[in-house]
Amino acid sequence: MKLIIAFLIGSFLYSAPAHAVNKYSKDFFGENIVHNAVFEDTLIHLARRNGMGFVELRAANPTLDPWIPGKDENIIFPKQHLLPDAPRDGLVINLAEMRVFYFKEQNEAPLTFPISIGREGLQTPTGSTKIVRKKDGPTWRPTKRMRDEDPSLPVSVPPGPQNPLGTHALYLGWPQYLMHGTNKPYGIGRRVSSGCMRMYPEDIKELFPQVPVGTPVTVVDQPVKVGWIGEGLHIEVSPNQDQSLIIEENGDVKPFEITQEDKQRIIRKAGAHTDKIDWGAVNKAVQEYRGYPVEIMNLKGAPKPSLEAVLNEKKQQADTIKAQAEAKAELEAAKVEAQKATIYEQAQTALPEPAVITNIAHPKTTVNIKFND
Repeated sequence: MKLIIAFLIGSFLYSAPAHAVNKYSKDFFGENIVHNAVFEDTLIHLARRNGMGFVELRAANPTLDPWIPGKDENIIFPKQHLLPDAPRDGLVINLAEMRVFYFKEQNEAPLTFPISIGREGLQTPTGSTKIVRKKDGPTWRPTKRMRDEDPSLPVSVPPGPQNPLGTHALYLGWPQYLMHGTNKPYGIGRRVSSGCMRMYPEDIKELFPQVPVGTPVTVVDQPVKVGWIGEGLHIEVSPNQDQSLIIEENGDVKPFEITQEDKQRIIRKAGAHTDKIDWGAVNKAVQEYRGYPVEIMNLKGAPKPSLEAVLNEKKQQADTIKAQAEAKAELEAAKVEAQKATIYEQAQTALPEPAVITNIAHPKTTVNIKFND
């Protein structure tokens, strides 16, 4: 009997271990990528193939046509991320950037995936909860609100290709809120849900088996993040939830002012070096909200230019080289034409003068012509 009790106690303790907080010490992970576009590229397809959301990719490349970026255009993939100001424990979701971070392994950078969040009027809540249940092949049951809005909806939808929850679901401690897949993958990275967090089908399949029941979930809404990358202090500014709607609709960039809370977060992170913060660079990053880290201070000198500025400079240099090459080609062509014209003129000058016949008298022939009246 004692052995049985000891076994049960041991099994209980083993099945419910304390969740260890990840000790990953860096403020960032990942590297940005510059993709040279081909004619067939569109932002929405590039986003899915490269683990990004649509608004995220469009915000990083605001001057490009999302449907026809153009052959040989440089497209920034914002794959480098500063970490949200939240416990590095379990699942951390930042609504502003529509992205989830999963701190799984000790001392290692988190896994990260783009998500969709609640649309206007049905916002995804912030706060702390946990995973309370998991389901492979969930059944979708529309809420009363959904069926009031659309009476044609069924009472339930079983697992299958028509199920809006996709193939897998993680249920939160908040009733009616889930992290799940989708049967409409091109809505990822956009505000289109009723409050749940959707993931690409391939991403939920990767995440689902790795997340145990009981995993902590922290949801924040931080458009401005701050952290150190090497000797430089950086901020990463994403569109807030209102701006993301505008970007999705027409790509417009509507600036917003940095909050006092964000300023204090920057000052705290700078520590004893607050006098070196380039507030002009801060304001520029806030106005543009490209969604990838921008340096605002460097302990060894002036802040480095942003990735966009570097690419613009390279593009100008390339355009200058191209214009010079075209001008040189035109000059060479003009020289060739001039040489042809000179050769022609010289050839004409070298020809002998043509003989001019003024009068011919045959010595032995006389022609008499008589005209009758």
